Amino acid sequence: MSQEKVDRYKQEKANRKKNMKKEKFGNVIRKCVVGLVGIALVGWIGYSAYTTYDAKQPQQEAQVDYTAVNELSQNLAAVQVEEPVQ
Repeated sequence: MSQEKVDRYKQEKANRKKNMKKEKFGNVIRKCVVGLVGIALVGWIGYSAYTTYDAKQPQQEAQVDYTAVNELSQNLAAVQVEEPVQ
């Protein structure tokens, strides 16, 4: 059993740099994923809050002045009546 421990220690020592790189890379990836999820969560909360705030604001009503269109249609009808079709 003692020889097994020694062999395992030697193998771990030989692969220590490789294992450390894997751990560091895993930690960086984990931090990036957590950061992206956090940013997405904050963005979603902000968007929802803004949408709720904007929905509660009174809506402005637009009024359209159709007098120019009415005058044009009246003028066209008058011209059509005055000039017979050739």
